[in-house]
Amino acid sequence: MKNFYSNKYLLLIIRIILGFIFIYAGAEKISDPEEFAISISNYRLLPTAAINFFAITLPWIELVTGILLIFGIAVKENSSIVFFMLLVFTIAIVISLFRGLSIDCGCFGKGTQIGLYKLGENTLMIIGTFLLMIFGSDLFKLKSE
Repeated sequence: MKNFYSNKYLLLIIRIILGFIFIYAGAEKISDPEEFAISISNYRLLPTAAINFFAITLPWIELVTGILLIFGIAVKENSSIVFFMLLVFTIAIVISLFRGLSIDCGCFGKGTQIGLYKLGENTLMIIGTFLLMIFGSDLFKLKSE
């Protein structure tokens, strides 16, 4: 089964899909930072002073890591960043669900509610980033020679 998970084509597909997801998510948030700040605020997990900082910086981190994944640059390192972000997002969703909040997740702009479906999506992406952290993905990467 190890050979399946370390298959270079599977890892390439995971890398490309995650890259595009994070490029799209970051671009959506960059286009409307005020709406993203409101989404962050709705979780009621961060102090008010930190919300704008995260609303401005997090989307750029998502965008840049997504682009770097697409081009195959520092795949293990960027996968680690994405893994950490997904872990934090998932913990925030779980906490909010336990608190009975029915809020927009702030994932891709407006309209995506937190819930079991979102947890499932995040879990699949966490598994994908974990595989990339372990095995990397050298297929069709931008070479620096």
